[in-house]
Amino acid sequence: MIAGLLDGIFNGISIGAVLLISALGLAIVFGLMGVINLAHGELMMLGAYTTFVVQNGFKILGKPWSETYIVFALILAFLVTAGVGLVLERGVIRYLYGRPLETLLATWGVSLILQQFARSVSWVLVIGIGIFCLLFFGAFWILSRRPDFERIRNWVIAIMSPISLGVASATSAVLGQTYKLAVTKPWFGAQNVDVTAPSWLRGGLRLGTLQMPYTRLFIIALTIVCVAGIYVFLQRSPWGLRIRSVMQNRSMSACLGIPTAKVDAITFALGSGLAGIAGCAISLLGSVGPNTGQNYIVDTFMVVVVGGVGKLVGSIVAAMGIGTINYLISSKVLVPMVAPIKPLVDFFEFFGTTSMAKVMVFALIIAFLQVRPGGIFPQKGRSVDA
Repeated sequence: MIAGLLDGIFNGISIGAVLLISALGLAIVFGLMGVINLAHGELMMLGAYTTFVVQNGFKILGKPWSETYIVFALILAFLVTAGVGLVLERGVIRYLYGRPLETLLATWGVSLILQQFARSVSWVLVIGIGIFCLLFFGAFWILSRRPDFERIRNWVIAIMSPISLGVASATSAVLGQTYKLAVTKPWFGAQNVDVTAPSWLRGGLRLGTLQMPYTRLFIIALTIVCVAGIYVFLQRSPWGLRIRSVMQNRSMSACLGIPTAKVDAITFALGSGLAGIAGCAISLLGSVGPNTGQNYIVDTFMVVVVGGVGKLVGSIVAAMGIGTINYLISSKVLVPMVAPIKPLVDFFEFFGTTSMAKVMVFALIIAFLQVRPGGIFPQKGRSVDA
């Protein structure tokens, strides 16, 4: 009975570690910018697909390189998703600050676009996007040197958008007709793909009757490294100081000369990069598909809200608590312990499935927020009224 409880607690902590690593970036972005980024799950999905691509690339190189791919995958997943996040912030989010409903709808649309992109991406699509960006942004860059550019800016957008789109579409169509399946076949498709852990992450550590898989231990260690890295960055680096300053009082920070727009861009890129690392981690736990991020986005938001907006310690406590409670209820570990009490046995049997356990956890979270609407560690001071 005790062994089953310890095993359940370990598995719950490992699930909490996955939730925490996925919530880190969201907590920073939500706390600083007040942006409800519904595309955060899709950024995790991009990190998972990046891991799959790196894995296949290192398989070609053979051993011993194929055993070290996970290290390079973590770095590349962070860079890829940080770049996507930076483009998203500069191209969409920056125009919607202070408008939470529009931001929510815009990021939801971006999430749908990224899901379809993962299903449909091929060489034709990549070449078409590349040609569009080259023509549109190239013309933008050249014409921005004109002294009257601000006056003609809207005309440039209105004229170059259809021209660039038409040229890119025509080129993609010609390539598709010329090379047929060679360039039009999707890279991933709608089906899930599998990421195989390196041999040194297979198996597990046995302590008595407790079996701890190396994969989950690696994710827990990765989460600790990420939390420590974020803490040091926010507390010890100049940009971390600027981020904390803007988070506490944006107007005063701007008056003191802190470039708030650049801080927003760096913060969003950092949060997106952390989502990519989370995607790399969850790819070790199961197959990767276009809907991978949707399996974690709701729980991730719950971690941020329950922990307290922008509170790193709160996110840690909330992630561990939600992950552990969710697993203990869904795995029926507590049923033998309450065997003498028939109503409790019936209760845990009823909620002893993954879906019903989530319902129970959400009900507990709603009840908790009725008592502490600001979360475990609510904001204090002027930042609450900002």
